[in-house]
Amino acid sequence: MKKIIWTCGVIAGIISVSWGVLSEGLLSDSLSLNTRLFFGYATMILAFSLIFVGIKNYRDTYNNGQITFGKALGIGLLITLIASTVYVVVWMIDFSYFVPDFGEKYQAQAIAEMKANGVSAAEIQKQSAEMASMMAKYKASPTFRVMFTYMEILPVGIVLSLIAALILKNKSKPIIVNV
Repeated sequence: MKKIIWTCGVIAGIISVSWGVLSEGLLSDSLSLNTRLFFGYATMILAFSLIFVGIKNYRDTYNNGQITFGKALGIGLLITLIASTVYVVVWMIDFSYFVPDFGEKYQAQAIAEMKANGVSAAEIQKQSAEMASMMAKYKASPTFRVMFTYMEILPVGIVLSLIAALILKNKSKPIIVNV
């Protein structure tokens, strides 16, 4: 079981960071924030599809086609934890060494998009102050940055773990036919 969880978790983590690294490194200036957000969460959902693979593999290979909701949920949550940790570690390295100006770029793009959408100057100023405060805290505190990054990905994995556990649970005993 540990092998399934670790394999699915690490692969899901690698998939989940692929969009972030690609978009930040190559495409950050050419895509809107909403587009980047959409593809980021779509990549997370794709990555967490490995929760279904892990639970089904365990159920069918090691547990004779049976698994309770609780066991399936546990496997899904462990895969989520591993994938999320890979995501956080890669982001912390990426932020520290490759995009330390992420906050400034993000804020500049958000303000430019608000202006392009006709948001009032007062609202832009208010949102800019809020973003500046948040980005200062984000940049100054690695603990805050880690917690904030976990909060990006963990809810997606938790929801998909619940869905997978509901779909894949199977407590019925297989029928054995003696011939």
